[in-house]
Amino acid sequence: MSIFSPDSLKALIDEYVPDLVAIRRDLHEHPELAFEEVRTSGIVAQRLHALGLEVQTGIAKTGVVGLLRGGVAGPGAKTIAIRADMDALPIAELNEVEYRSRVEGKMHACGHDGHTAILLTVAALLSKRRSELAGNVKFLFQPAEESIGGAKPMVEQGAVQGVDAVIGLHLISDIPSGRVAVRAGAICASADDYVLTVTGRGGHAASPHEAVDPIVIGAQIIAALQTLISRSTSPFSPSVITIGEMKAGTTFNIIPETAVMRGTVRTFSSEHRTYLMRRIGEVASGIASTLGGSCEIEWQIGGCPPCSNDPAVTALVRRAVVATVGEEMLDEDESVVSAGSDDMAEFLQAVPGCYFMVGSGNEAKGTHYQHHHPRFDLDEDALPIGVEALVRAAVDYLEQG
Repeated sequence: MSIFSPDSLKALIDEYVPDLVAIRRDLHEHPELAFEEVRTSGIVAQRLHALGLEVQTGIAKTGVVGLLRGGVAGPGAKTIAIRADMDALPIAELNEVEYRSRVEGKMHACGHDGHTAILLTVAALLSKRRSELAGNVKFLFQPAEESIGGAKPMVEQGAVQGVDAVIGLHLISDIPSGRVAVRAGAICASADDYVLTVTGRGGHAASPHEAVDPIVIGAQIIAALQTLISRSTSPFSPSVITIGEMKAGTTFNIIPETAVMRGTVRTFSSEHRTYLMRRIGEVASGIASTLGGSCEIEWQIGGCPPCSNDPAVTALVRRAVVATVGEEMLDEDESVVSAGSDDMAEFLQAVPGCYFMVGSGNEAKGTHYQHHHPRFDLDEDALPIGVEALVRAAVDYLEQG
């Protein structure tokens, strides 16, 4: 890395750590839900303006985009984008820390406060060396990741126009602090939610032969959908079909007219996603019809494709991570793949990129709780690791031309 020697970069990041932690804690104290990130996006825009970046606000309602133009970016110079999500969750925080949420019923229980603080620090560091940058950097501050609704409109509104590659990270408590996970290919699953409405014919519970029981039909559908996993898909193409909610009836001695089920399907490829979305409807409708009823399926708006990392960009990020934490602290086997979803996938579908995981789990510090838990917290020692890996990857990408 020509504009940052290894030692000088670490030393420079050390100077920013107090501000990095302070930003994160301030955001943690003032959590805002999806598309409500008014205070957060205001802080982001103010800081980017102060750095002299070209700033766009109101992208996907509360999103912010900052553009840093490199001082030695010649004709045809590359542009790399770096993404961070900003929204919090409707969870009442149980942590007793000085920076605990001040907003009743809301908290940063997934690390997005850390992501935003990291990216603001990356912007500050790269701005100090803008005269030496051989390309451009776009900073994407995304709203509404938790509702799977912020990334797609950002892409549709031109946030990655002119971008050649995109990178991003997620702080994660499942991985010990100090370790980083990088892997090419699928890293997070798709997520699509659906509602199945089974219609039968109501009647008395003592006379089932005179009715069409939608609960029995629903039970058959639930069992049959699992055969789509065990018998209709390859064991080398993992996926999940879950029915998480079923509502039917009003009392014990009445066969109801309808039963409503809600579920989710997770896959790791767009082709498998399309196949299962089609087959779920076919199987449910077929079983209902065979048993004398009917079934309608409604897919919920806002489904998320799988996060799939580009091999070339992932190789670049891997080198940056190794330079940051050492190869012995790198995880890249199948254990890092998650059936959880993240709409970073929308950016990765638009341009080649890499999404990687930075460990923040530390039981001694109480940061080992699962994401979305009311005691979730970050090991703040992970923050500068994220900053360094992103800076290294961005600069290396631009210097490759």
